[in-house]
Amino acid sequence: MMKLVRDSRTLKEKAVASLKIAMTTFNSYEEEGRITSVLLHLQHASEMLLKAVLVQKKAAVFDKTTGKSIGFEKCLRLCQSSHGMKQEEAGVMRAVDALRDASQHWFIFVSEDLLYMHTRAVISSFDDYMKRSLEADLHTYIPPRVLPVSSKPPGDFEFLIDREYKLIAELLRPGKRQRDEARARIRSLLAMEALTTDEVEISEKDIDRIEKAVKAGAEIGKVFPRLITVSTETSGEGVTLKVHFSKKEGAPVRYVSGDDLEEAAAVREVDMRKKFHMRAAELAKALKLNTQKSKALRWHLGIDDDKDCHHIFEFGRSTFSCFSDNATRKMKQALAEGLDMNDVWKKYRIRK
Repeated sequence: MMKLVRDSRTLKEKAVASLKIAMTTFNSYEEEGRITSVLLHLQHASEMLLKAVLVQKKAAVFDKTTGKSIGFEKCLRLCQSSHGMKQEEAGVMRAVDALRDASQHWFIFVSEDLLYMHTRAVISSFDDYMKRSLEADLHTYIPPRVLPVSSKPPGDFEFLIDREYKLIAELLRPGKRQRDEARARIRSLLAMEALTTDEVEISEKDIDRIEKAVKAGAEIGKVFPRLITVSTETSGEGVTLKVHFSKKEGAPVRYVSGDDLEEAAAVREVDMRKKFHMRAAELAKALKLNTQKSKALRWHLGIDDDKDCHHIFEFGRSTFSCFSDNATRKMKQALAEGLDMNDVWKKYRIRK
């Protein structure tokens, strides 16, 4: 087993403790506050694990300006870009964080099947990532017999989402008077879009748009185009069941304006400042290159022409080039595969 530094060991213990509370609460007979409590502790467990890994890898976990520890989203980005976290693992943790945020600051309705599926998926991702990064097995700390158990094992994610969408449509029918529950369920589905995208912002305008689209009889693929690209993979059974979310093979993911009702009734406009959060100097620092060589590598790989990697913000007469984690990943991959930076630099300097 890996020898952990003191703070990493403490953070890992806090992560496991929160996971235990989430499991105990899930299996509790008490209904009041159960869903919120499960989500709160799953999110806290995930954040503590991410910070344990970052501390162990000697990454900076305190903001130099404020002196406070960095937040969940930044931890997730660092672990995904530099410390071996898989996209699907980040996706399920981000989805639970979005559900927790929606539940903590307003209210949501999460069906029992979907709560179970997300809980088991977080546990699976938590265990897998902790094994790879800290060489620790979750079952060393938690017996399999106490893992979340459901008397109603869930079906396929696609089936559950389709069923949820049909139920929302039923709740919104004239005379039902269950609009609040329908909107709470819509809020949950919006939060689940974090399974496929790094940027999730939920507003009442989004929910209004979706409610209008559902009432108009729009198909689920038009209203939630991101969710229909998600599938689940399960292995084992009973208390040894593992759940992983994944993107369907060949499934397209489109990003269109949330105000374009003809293209997609409910896909929100991406918060660009969240996605493109790095200036050129920060990107160079992440790559351990000086700014000029970083610029040469960007030129060689066509980063500045890639809409998923680069965006220019305009504020009045000023413009600012900013980059996403996609740029970091592509550039790091090129370097890891043995790209000759001296050759790139020479070609960059003599380019027309």
